[in-house]
Order: sequence, then structure tokens, then C-alpha cells
Amino acid sequence: MDNSSENFNHDLADTLKPCETLQSTQDWQRISPIAIIYFLAKFIVGFLSNIVVFLPALYLSYDNFIAHPHLWLPIGLGIITLIGLSTFLSFYFFQYRLYQDHIEIRSGVISKTYVNLPFAKIQNVKLEQPIYYRPFGFTCLQLDTAGSAKQEAKVVALKVEFAEQLKKEILAQHKIATSAALDDKTDDTNTSTSDEQNSEVILNTRSISDLIIHGLTNNRIWIFLGGLAPFFDDFGRYIVEFFNGLGIDLEKFLTFADKPMWQIGLYAVTLTFIILLPFTLFSVVGSIITFYNYTLSKVGDRYIRRSGLLTKYEVIMRLSRLQMVVRQQDWLDVILKRINLKFEQSNNALNQYQTGAENSRIIVPSINPSECLALIDDVYPENKMMSVNYQRISKRFLLRNLGYILTPIFVLLAISVVIGDKANLLMAIIPGYLLFSLLIYMRWLRWGYAKDDNFIYIRKGYFGVDYYCFPIYKTQQVQFKQSWFQKRHQLSSVRIVLAAGPQDIPFIKQALAYQLLDTTIYQVESSRKSWM
Repeated sequence: MDNSSENFNHDLADTLKPCETLQSTQDWQRISPIAIIYFLAKFIVGFLSNIVVFLPALYLSYDNFIAHPHLWLPIGLGIITLIGLSTFLSFYFFQYRLYQDHIEIRSGVISKTYVNLPFAKIQNVKLEQPIYYRPFGFTCLQLDTAGSAKQEAKVVALKVEFAEQLKKEILAQHKIATSAALDDKTDDTNTSTSDEQNSEVILNTRSISDLIIHGLTNNRIWIFLGGLAPFFDDFGRYIVEFFNGLGIDLEKFLTFADKPMWQIGLYAVTLTFIILLPFTLFSVVGSIITFYNYTLSKVGDRYIRRSGLLTKYEVIMRLSRLQMVVRQQDWLDVILKRINLKFEQSNNALNQYQTGAENSRIIVPSINPSECLALIDDVYPENKMMSVNYQRISKRFLLRNLGYILTPIFVLLAISVVIGDKANLLMAIIPGYLLFSLLIYMRWLRWGYAKDDNFIYIRKGYFGVDYYCFPIYKTQQVQFKQSWFQKRHQLSSVRIVLAAGPQDIPFIKQALAYQLLDTTIYQVESSRKSWM
């Protein structure tokens, strides 16, 4: 075992209880029984996050349960027994050990999983402490590599002091390995291994009012309402019956034949606010739970995000792992002059749509423009994201999408409803056509790109606007795309692939596309910088 392994053994033996020393963890260890609660909570969260998928089955079986209430007890007991057995087996078969600067994890009941991660290959360390772990001093340790999501590992029940010491040693091991691989000078290596002595600097904090604004501006109500669309008729019937029980004839109240237009409009606005209010409150509560007591700090080259009300999260990102900075503004953010800043890392394209992804990323919610500029300048001091001139994509983007796709579809639908003697449907089709036309126009208006000696910048959005900035040397692949329509007009589309996912620039001049790709490839090859 090398010197770093001996130091690791010594440090852990000094900080941990006798039963938790490295010598004992060289053998396969079972986690604490408290992990049963973790596996149960994970099952419940997974079920609730996919509740829309189960709604049709629950809806179809509801009438059968009402007609045969005696089925509730055996089915309920069977489900509870199955869940209990599943969580216990998940706990029982979860084992880990630390051996020669590696962490090994075995898990799975039916489908067995084995993970072996050298400390030097671990790129990111995250601590997650659910509320039910706090009284007992336990936490979860998640370890990420630069590869796929399958190369990540999570130990779901470690003592806090053990996890903290292990986290520090892993980060130190990675720095030593990186310095050796790059043949850095001895004094650089010594400097990198002493980062733990650097003081932690707080870069940003978020107040409750900031989190309320974030919940309001990032309300995703339309996604939820889309999942409930098949049940709107039943919901409407239940609402009418509820108001009838209160002595209010809602159907008569909403009869518009004898009412002026201003009154109809007032009813529509009022009803819209009543529907949106509970979902908006839900979004605000979710924002507070996720980002409560938020701090973004920096130690050496590492950025640390801590937040969470019910579950405390700690996410650590090395600057070398940062692939791209994203400055996001939805339409309400633009009005309130707030920005959501994201530091995109490797594997983000794989994980950003998974449950809990927001808790595993460096996100600074609802900051003002000056705070955003300061943070971007801290990670990329030479960036010109907000001062560079963006080149807009070709107007033929509008011709293709409006003239050749949307308008012919609208004309065919209009002719169909008129021939079918359903001309009243035009009142619904025309607003839809106008809305989609406006979205396509705003998409073209926002989409632009720029480049300087160090960075590529992309701007896009609809009524809001998002800015993307990434170093050119982070590029892993470039693609040149050209449809028949584009080739005819000497246009093309470019795709630049990063470890955090691809970025597209459509409908730019063919000559500019070749120039952009050539200079990007040349800089990647000549810089000799690692993307990690």
C-alpha cells in the first residue's frame, strides 16, 4: 500500500470510533439498520414522482374497490408486506468496503450490482442527510466519476464524521492523481494537496424571499395539468357537485349568454387565478424545501453548495469538472429582473431529468444581474457573455417552420372543419395557429451565437432568454448537419457536444459553420488542455 493509503488509514483511525476504522472496513460491511427508512422513503418518492403513470390504473380500479370494499384489507396488507420485504432485502444485500484506495459496493436483490471506484477516479463528492438521519448522526455519501451514470456510487448510511473524513481524503487523492498525470511541478502538487488549509469563502446566500420568487417564476403547473388532462371531466363534475352542496349553482353562474363581455373576462381571470393558486403555492413550498438555508462557497478550486430543509444536501464541484455556465430567465424572471444560474457538470445530460436532479447540481436560484455577473466572472474571468455581439440565425428558420410546416397544417385543418360543417372550431384553431406562430418567431428572435478566443456563447429562448457559455477546449465532438432545404440556400446547422450534453446552432451560413468548426477543432487539438 502506498504512502497515501497509509496516511488515509492513519487519519481515519484518528477520527473514527474503534469499530469504524479502516482495518474493519477492509472487510465487507453492512450499513446501519436505519437505512431501511432510506430505502422505504426512496420507494415512496419514486412512486409519487411517477404518480401520473399510475393514475389511469387507480382510476379504473376505483369503482371495483367501492363495489367490493372487502378487497381493501387483503390487498392493502399484501402491498404493505411487499414494500416491507423489498426495503428490508435492499438493506440486507447492501454492503461496502474500503480497500487499497478503492471503495467497493455490492447491492441489489434480484439484479445484483457491483461497483469498484478508485478514489483517484472520483470527480465529485456529495453528502445528503435526510431529516430522519439527523438525530442519529448518519448521512449518505454519493460519489461521481467522469463516466456514465452507471459508474456512480452511493453509500446510503454512514456516520457523519466518517463520511466527512472520507470525503476529504477522496478529494485529496484525486488532486494528487491529477497532478501526477499531468506531470505538474512539485510545488504545484504541494499547493494542490494543501487546499484543505484554505479558508472557505461564502460566495452567495439565498433568503426566504428569494426562494419564494424562485417558486413563483419556476412554476411548472402546465406539465402537471397536462398529465391530469384525461380526468378533467370528472374533476369538473365533482367541483359542480361540491358547489351545489354549498347552495351555489355554478352552472348558472357560468352561463355567459346574458352577461356582458367585461363580466365574462372578469370571471375567466378570477377562475384562472383560483386554479393556479394551489399549484403556485405548491411550487413555492417545493422551492423552500429544496433551497432552504442556501449557501454557495468556495475552497481553493472547489465550489460547495449546501441547502435543504427536510434533507440537507452538500454538493462539491471542482472547477475542472465544470463544463458550461447557463444563465436562465423565464418571462417572469425577466419582469422581476431575476436569474437562475447553473453550473453544468459532466453527466448532466444523463441526470438532469431524473428525480432529485435539482438537488445534485450547482444551481443558484433567483439572483439579481450583479450577483450573476460576479459568479460567472469568478469561474470564467475572461468571459464576455453579456457584452459580446450575438449573430442571429437566418430568417429562413421562419420560412421553414412557418411557411412550409405550420401554415400548411393550419390551412388543411381549416378546410377540413369548414367542409365538415364545423366552422365554429375555427375559433379554437386560429388562436392556436397564432400562438404557435408567435412562439416560432420568438424562438428565431432569441437564437444567436458568438465566439471569442476562449469561449463559445449561445443565446436562445422564447419569451425568456437563456445564455450558454463554455470554454472551447471542453468540446468533445462537433457535427455538421445540412438538410436539402439548407443546402439549397447555403445554410447548415452545427452541433457542439460537451460532457454535459450537446448544444445546437441551426440555420447559419455554411461558410461560417465550417469556420466555426475548424477553429474549434484546431483550438481543442492545440490547447492540450484536459476537459476534466
